[in-house]
Parts: sequence; structure tokens; C-alpha cells
Amino acid sequence: MDVRNNPWIMFFVIFFCFPLNSHVSLGADTISANSSLSGDQTIVSARKVFELGFFHPGNSSNYYIGMWYCTDKVSEQTIVWVANRDTPVSDRFSSELRISGGNLVLFNESKIPIWSTNLISSRSSSVEAVLGDDGNLVLRDGSNSSVSPLWQSFDFPADTWLPGAKVGLNKITKRNTLLISWKSKDNPSPGLFSLELDPNQSRYLIFRNRSKYYWDSGSWNGHIFSLVPEMRSNYIYDFSYVNNTNESYFTYSLYDETLISRFVMTDGGQIQQKSWLE
Repeated sequence: MDVRNNPWIMFFVIFFCFPLNSHVSLGADTISANSSLSGDQTIVSARKVFELGFFHPGNSSNYYIGMWYCTDKVSEQTIVWVANRDTPVSDRFSSELRISGGNLVLFNESKIPIWSTNLISSRSSSVEAVLGDDGNLVLRDGSNSSVSPLWQSFDFPADTWLPGAKVGLNKITKRNTLLISWKSKDNPSPGLFSLELDPNQSRYLIFRNRSKYYWDSGSWNGHIFSLVPEMRSNYIYDFSYVNNTNESYFTYSLYDETLISRFVMTDGGQIQQKSWLE
């Protein structure tokens, strides 16, 4: 198979590397009304799967709020979500991520808000942001954590599709949950390629510049995508398709939950399956 002509390739990543410089953790998975993130501070999910804080990609001098696997899970920093993709900061120590006005807000060096969860809420005193072991950053009402999230990062992915997340269409709000590649390894702002659900069929499409058709997965037959025959042999994911009056989407889980694996929409136009082998 010529991978240059098949954007959906099986790509297992094996790295041998030294641990990165450690971050200063707040020792919790939550940003509450009386806490914030700045500099090298991070929050860590309860079972120490994911970590969230400031990072700089590649050789860039810009900083972003991002999420990555904890180093005892994946020893090379692997970014799975970025908040302020279009609006980086240059000084992480004078920038701050905190709860403000019922939202999670990133303030830059000049204390100007440059990214927000952008909700209309009157519960500013009880709102908190919690990082889950599934890689979902959830904004919720801390006084009643059993209700539905006010906002969640799973609804706003970057280039990475994590197990348990959805890629699809909300038929009520008309909001499309899709993957958009980074511009380059040094720049996480939205790039050329996107992976989206076909609103008319149970298949995935890759577009260039969100308009030019580039590739499709073929229709879903309940077991595999027709143009992805690799799914027949030793596949590690369990896909499912949901289509009802409110939404249509694909989601997936891992048959072996101890694996670290995900899908990535690359800046070269491929959707890749990446699994970590220490």
C-alpha cells in the first residue's frame, strides 16, 4: 500500500527519549474560582493520565494552553488539545488561565482576555474547570457536579480525536465537531486539512481549506469503513455510529484500555492512528 495515496494509515510511534523538564503541578485536577494557572503550573487528572498548562510547540517562542499525556504515561510531551490556537502569548509567567465571569478565560501579558469558553452564565462563584482522565476538560457548576457540563473540550477538538470523544454534527445547534490540522509542528493554529462527518452519509471526509474535497473513508457498514480495509485485521478500536433527531456522530473506544492510542489529523493531510510504545 502506498501511504502517500491513503490518508488513513496505521502509524505506530515508537520513541526512546529522556523525560522533559518537569512542570510545577498544583496537585489537583481542578481550576476553581480561587485558583489559576500561570508560568509552569499545571493541573493533572485524578489518575495522572493527562496534564494541562502552558507549552511551546517545537522551536516556537509562543506559548499556548494545551493538554498532554503525563510523562509517566508518555515520556515525550504529546499535545492532544490546544485552547488558544490562534492567539498565543509570549510570556507564560505574566499570563493567566482562571475562572472569570462564569467562564474559563486566558488573560495575556497585558491582562487582556484572548481566549474563553464563551458562555453566558450567572454562576460565577461556583463554576470550576476539571480535567478528566479521558482527556476531557469540563467546565461545570461546582455546587452540583452531577448535572451536564456547561462546556467541554471534547466539543472543541484541535487535531486529535481521543477515545470517547465524538466527531459529528449537532442537528439542533448546527455545530460541526471536527478535527483541524496544525499549520506545522511549530504552529498549532488551524491548518489546511480537516476531518469531518458527511452530513448526508455515515462516512468521513477530509477537506482542504474546509471546501476542497480531498479524501473519504467510504460508508460505514456497522463494522468498518468501506475504503479502510485495514480495519478488518487486528484492529484495536471499537467504532460506533449514532444517528438520531438531535445529532449524528462517530465515537470509538479501545478494546484494551491500557493502551495509549489516538487519531491525529496531520498537517500533511493524513488521518493517522498513533499508539505509544515505551
